[in-house]
Amino acid sequence: MKKMIKLGILVSALTLTGVCQAQDYPVRALRVVVPFAPGGSVDFFGRLVSQKLTERWGRQVLVENRSGAGGNLGAESVAKSAPDGYTLLVAGIPHTIGVTLYQKPTYDFANDLLGVGAIGTLPSVIVTHPSLPVKTVKDLAALAAARPGQLTFGSGGNGSPNHLALELFNYMAKVKMVHVPYKGGGQVVGDIVAGHIQLASIGIPAVLSLVQVGKLRAIAVTGSQRSAVLEKVPTVAESGLPGFDVTSWYGLFAPANTPPAVVTKVNKDLGDVLISAEIKEKFAAMGADPLLMRPDEFTNYVRNDIAKWGKVIKASGIK
Repeated sequence: MKKMIKLGILVSALTLTGVCQAQDYPVRALRVVVPFAPGGSVDFFGRLVSQKLTERWGRQVLVENRSGAGGNLGAESVAKSAPDGYTLLVAGIPHTIGVTLYQKPTYDFANDLLGVGAIGTLPSVIVTHPSLPVKTVKDLAALAAARPGQLTFGSGGNGSPNHLALELFNYMAKVKMVHVPYKGGGQVVGDIVAGHIQLASIGIPAVLSLVQVGKLRAIAVTGSQRSAVLEKVPTVAESGLPGFDVTSWYGLFAPANTPPAVVTKVNKDLGDVLISAEIKEKFAAMGADPLLMRPDEFTNYVRNDIAKWGKVIKASGIK
């Protein structure tokens, strides 16, 4: 009985310690690792959220760009950091893809990191050169079926979300279009405009102005809902491939075993930041949407995304 009482006291003390940590947190500067180079969508989300959390907490939230290995270098560094809430990671769909894509991972994304909260989503759009005789998803599927292996699509690299978006299209439409990998999205856009490749799935901000002036034709948005900046462009799902949904998403992660009370506090404060009018306006300007989830909801979301892309990668044979 005495042992049980002592154990109860110890558990209560640890619980109170965690609550006190959350009430005081943060007491010093934090580091948010963005595992890609500056200037991309991950960097945009990371810097904007870090700025607003700095203002909210009165503590500096410093952004560190640590790129390499498809985002895994920075993610691994956070996974191996102290689980105290002072080192966080902005990660997303490239990492859930990487779980299956990389044959010998040096860390376990699903178990070495803890989902603190989602940040936002950013759908892409399938665009073609205007000379390609297609205007809809059904047109594209029919043309690809009639010309197996002849249509080429570009992406920013093997295993990138936009690469897998059109591999998923291949899989669901039962067609075969050929992937041409590039070192970056800018080269992809340039080669579609020049007519060197026929199409691509690419982030909306990168091609919006070209679509508006007619240099590229928007066929469909890859997400589950139409984009506010391309309201007349349907989704792939509503255009003939029900269930198709490729939406780039990003969220905040912490090392596993970070105290639950700290995770809860960061999740709440992050949510309050995301519902502000300023954030909504800045997200909308680039076709993005805030995404609010509790830690448990976000964890399930991440695990479902890992399973989804595992099937696509195995079916396509991507290495």
